[in-house]
Amino acid sequence: MPGLLRRTLRDCRAHIVAASIFSLGINFLYLTPTIYMLQVYNRVISSGSIATLIMISVATVAALVTLSILEALRNHLLVRLGNHLDATLSEELLQRQVEITNRVGERPGVVRDLDVFRGFLTQTGAAAIFDLPWLPIYLLACFLLHPVLGIVATASMVFMLILAVANEYVTATYLRKSEEAARRNYTFTDASLRNTEVIQAMGMLPAFLRRWSDSRYEMLRQQTRASELGAYLQGMIRFFRLGLQSAIIGLGAWMTINGEVTAGVIYAAAILLARTLSPIEQLVGGWRSFVGARAAARRIDEFLTLPPPADAIQLPTPQGLLSVEGVTYFAPGVVKPILHGVSFTLRPGERLAVIGPSGAGKSTLARLIVGVWQARQGTVRLDSADVYSWDRADFGRHVGYLPQEVELFEGSIKDNIGRFGDATPEQIIAAAMRAGVHDMILRMPDGYETEVGSGGAVLSGGTRQRIGLARALLGNPRLLVLDEPNSNLDSDGERALMAVLNDAPAQGMTSIVISHRAGVLAAVDTILFLRDGVVEKLAPRAEFLAPQPASPMRIASTNPGAA
Repeated sequence: MPGLLRRTLRDCRAHIVAASIFSLGINFLYLTPTIYMLQVYNRVISSGSIATLIMISVATVAALVTLSILEALRNHLLVRLGNHLDATLSEELLQRQVEITNRVGERPGVVRDLDVFRGFLTQTGAAAIFDLPWLPIYLLACFLLHPVLGIVATASMVFMLILAVANEYVTATYLRKSEEAARRNYTFTDASLRNTEVIQAMGMLPAFLRRWSDSRYEMLRQQTRASELGAYLQGMIRFFRLGLQSAIIGLGAWMTINGEVTAGVIYAAAILLARTLSPIEQLVGGWRSFVGARAAARRIDEFLTLPPPADAIQLPTPQGLLSVEGVTYFAPGVVKPILHGVSFTLRPGERLAVIGPSGAGKSTLARLIVGVWQARQGTVRLDSADVYSWDRADFGRHVGYLPQEVELFEGSIKDNIGRFGDATPEQIIAAAMRAGVHDMILRMPDGYETEVGSGGAVLSGGTRQRIGLARALLGNPRLLVLDEPNSNLDSDGERALMAVLNDAPAQGMTSIVISHRAGVLAAVDTILFLRDGVVEKLAPRAEFLAPQPASPMRIASTNPGAA
């Protein structure tokens, strides 16, 4: 596991070494019942000494208490190991997940994978892995009882390991397919639940349920196949384990009758063999968890090998000079570009309206301007600096962005307008007042502390859009990009939006607004018309909206007397 995951595990080697040392002590102490039984049969019963019985009983209790403490400490270390992994990797994984989602549109669930891997560390399967290297302790004890018993125990362990490998070989493919089917089903379910209104309003529930059931059936089919095969093999392993324990008891009895060992060896050998085979059986019983954790670790490793964003330095506060230089953008897996050779320049404080038919690439242009996506060709620059390579946290202080689909996050209105950062109440209120939403917020039951719910579900579309506008205006950004900012606004909201655009030059704020409504055109300086990803016309507003003189050919064609 190269990269960050391997380095993180290397940093945790103190935990791993300590857990391994505790496992050594645990496995030695598990010999306590065997030794106690031998002492009772060989010393106490033959001598009839109560004092000896009390002494070895006290020693046994002390050993078992130590065993319990060591097991608790090992589990504590494994939990701490998982917490350290989470503290080290979770933010890095989420940051890269956000970047990958914006870049390719996929939502890899690597944070959930980290939870799966971390959860496995606290299960019995992880403890069984730590116990496996110390199994020779029990084999050695069996050899000390009698070489024949040691040979039988060794052969039994090898046979069980072969069955465990067979379990991996038989079930691995089905477990992988079931896991992939489960991830697809969960993704489809999550996406569907985000659109319940559409499903209900348009009568799509029966069709949705049919498709969901098909996806669910495929997941269950693969899981059932893997579980059935695993159950057969686990049953076979349990049968052989119990059979081998019975066989070694029988062998010990035969050897006792022949006078080769004492009677206590019979039970001691059975206990030792059970302890030898127990970690293997636990590992096979938890094989599905082990395979899931292994696959999760592999996905985390692959995800962390993706190149991280280049380190960037904080730049001075920009003036607002925006340059779009020959920008071309292709969607992943699509041959035809969404944008092709788009170029324009905006001076600080200048206002631009981007218009055009649906599918012209307007929202894509907005995402490129704010550095969410990277152009395949060309560059977007703010004060000569590439917006995509700019440090995102630093860049965000100078940019306000209102996407077409306004997403608010679970928390209060104050948190959302303040971008969940360290904005002061004065800055939050100033942004709300500029967006014309301050009075509306004050009329809410809890004012700025009103909880918006998941995705802003408790608010209307227009209210979400106006709060999103306030969030974009926080801190008086140098660049303001608004994508369909008036799609859900009423007349009050429209007036507030126009006030923002009219005031933008005085605030030194370069503004870009994308809209299908002609009303906003009165508050811009320049208009850009996009069609099929190409700039068809770019001109000052007065020139763009000026009536075009009719051509002589058109005059002739409309004059009945012309012939």
